[in-house]
Amino acid sequence: MNGSRALGAVSATHAALVFGRRVRVLAGTLAPLLPPGPLADVGCGSGAVAAAIAALRPDIVPQGYDVLPRPGCAIPILKFDGRRLPLPDDGAAAVLLVDVLHHAEGPVALLAECARVAPVVVVKDHLSRSPIDEKVLAFMDWVGNRPHGVVLPYSYFSPASWEAALEAAGLREERRGNVPGLYPFPFSALFGRDLHFVARLTRT
Repeated sequence: MNGSRALGAVSATHAALVFGRRVRVLAGTLAPLLPPGPLADVGCGSGAVAAAIAALRPDIVPQGYDVLPRPGCAIPILKFDGRRLPLPDDGAAAVLLVDVLHHAEGPVALLAECARVAPVVVVKDHLSRSPIDEKVLAFMDWVGNRPHGVVLPYSYFSPASWEAALEAAGLREERRGNVPGLYPFPFSALFGRDLHFVARLTRT
C-alpha cells in the first residue's frame, strides 16, 4: 500500500471510530463553559464542534474563522491570516480554540488576539509531559490533520510553557480540566489519559 492509500485508510478509520464521538464529547464539555452570544470559532475546521455546541446551546451563535476554509463547513466561515481576526475589540462574547494553538505560528500572539476580541477564551488543546507524549500527540495530529493540509509543527505545550503563554498573553485560567471519554477503549489507554485539557480563560 503506497503512502497516499495508507493515509486514506487511516483517515477513514479515524472518521468512522473517532470523529463523531469526539464532536459529541467536546460539544458537551465545552458548551457549559461558554457565555451566550456571538462565538468566534477560530481555526474551526469543519465547524462540526461549534455546530454541535449551538445545537445544545441555542443562545450561542457561532462564526468560524480559519486560514484554510473547508468546503461544506457546518457553520458560517471567513478566511483570516492566522494573526489578526476581522473583528473589533470585544466583537464577540467568547472565542473558541479547539486544537488550534499547537498549529499556530505564534500561539501566544494568537491567544492575545483572541483576548482582544472577547472577554472569554475557551481552549481545548494538549499538554505534553514526556518524549512519549510528544510521539503520541504527533501521531494523533498526523492522522487527524494531514488529510486536510493543515500545517503540522508538532509543537505542544508543557505545563510550564502553557503557564508562561497565558501570562504573556494577559490571560488567566478560571478553570481547567481533562476531557474524559474522547476515545473508545482500548484507544483511550494510549490516546486519552491526561494529554487533553479544556480551559476557560479570562483577561488579567
